[in-house]
Amino acid sequence: MTDTDTERLDATFAALADPTRRAILGRLARGEATVGELTEPFTMSQPAISKHLKVLERAGLVSRGRDAQRRPVRLQAAPLKEATNWLEDYRDFWEERYQNLDALLRELKGET
Repeated sequence: MTDTDTERLDATFAALADPTRRAILGRLARGEATVGELTEPFTMSQPAISKHLKVLERAGLVSRGRDAQRRPVRLQAAPLKEATNWLEDYRDFWEERYQNLDALLRELKGET
């Protein structure tokens, strides 16, 4: 993994650490939305949502477009895929550990 890959992964996980940002991504998974539309379900101001969007944008998780007067925000899923791939290595590690534990438990049951 290169330094750039590590920085991108760090930015992704830092962005995902906040529940508001995760909720925004969940909403954008259903389709693009304006900042105003993203603000609706939250009890925070549009500038506060914009700050969250800037974090998501720096992490590469969202992009902003221009459609006449609208400025839709879109989900960019590639960084999520990279994070999933990174986590998958640890999933494999833990699955192997659980399989070893299962084998040990079967062995101990056989001895009693």
